[in-house]
Amino acid sequence: MSRDPYEVLGVKRDAPQKDIQNAYRKLAKKLHPDLNPGDKQAEDKFKEVSAAYGIVGDEEKRARFDRGEIDSSGTEQAPRNYYRDYAANEGQRGPYRNAGGFADFGDADDIFSNFFSRRSRGQSQMQGQDRHYSMEADFLDAINGAKKQISLPDGPALDVQIPPGTRDGQTLRLKGKGEPGINGGKPGDALIAVHVRPHRFYTRDGDDIRLELPISLTEAVLGGKIRVPTPSGPVTVTLQPNSNTGKVLRLKGKGAPVRGKENGDAYVTLKVVLPDAADPELTRFASEWEAGKTQDPRKTMGG
Repeated sequence: MSRDPYEVLGVKRDAPQKDIQNAYRKLAKKLHPDLNPGDKQAEDKFKEVSAAYGIVGDEEKRARFDRGEIDSSGTEQAPRNYYRDYAANEGQRGPYRNAGGFADFGDADDIFSNFFSRRSRGQSQMQGQDRHYSMEADFLDAINGAKKQISLPDGPALDVQIPPGTRDGQTLRLKGKGEPGINGGKPGDALIAVHVRPHRFYTRDGDDIRLELPISLTEAVLGGKIRVPTPSGPVTVTLQPNSNTGKVLRLKGKGAPVRGKENGDAYVTLKVVLPDAADPELTRFASEWEAGKTQDPRKTMGG
């Protein structure tokens, strides 16, 4: 059986859902396999953290876990069989007081109660248990949506449609892809926790996307039209003359898709980058530029 998910994530049992999410994100960033290549221990811990978040990161499953209906691996817990376990539920129909004709055995020996309880429930339909899986997705696939296939431990493969705007840690539900039902009951579902790989220059901030955009000295001084990459494709932006490092451009609607709402925005932070190799002409200009010698860009910092 897996460790207690609260213990794995390092949070208290009464922690708010937001604290659980923050704890998971912090651990996932630290342990992600892409950031720890070849580290089997980090990979195993990442899987354990992901499985724990798959239980308590979902409010419905967390409530079921807290009530003891599922264990720390997400497996359904068998109902208690003995009458004394239900004795405190006064005013309710006990599991042995039913229309099956065995009500008189409700207060009898537990062995008889267990026998007749199983007999009376034997033909009832039961929905199959849910199956829990996890998968990794590229950043752009999570933002734009994609169809992926995952191989399951027990052999078959599942086609998974990643909806546009999927968040890191989000759980996808595939109806009817879980354990088969009992006595003709409906099958359970497949619950797939999606772990989004970091991107090399995009980061997600809620529904917004942020990136740092290198620009040349010529572009910074003179301005002009520049191409800016976004998750949905490059766009052309007019850069104002004398644009400094740190200036932020807002590209409306170029962030993450949001179901039923407008897309988030993209925020582009400019970064002036000099040529890799020293340019004699630029060096000569800078040495002769009188205004540059008197400029103090750190005057507001004191000291």
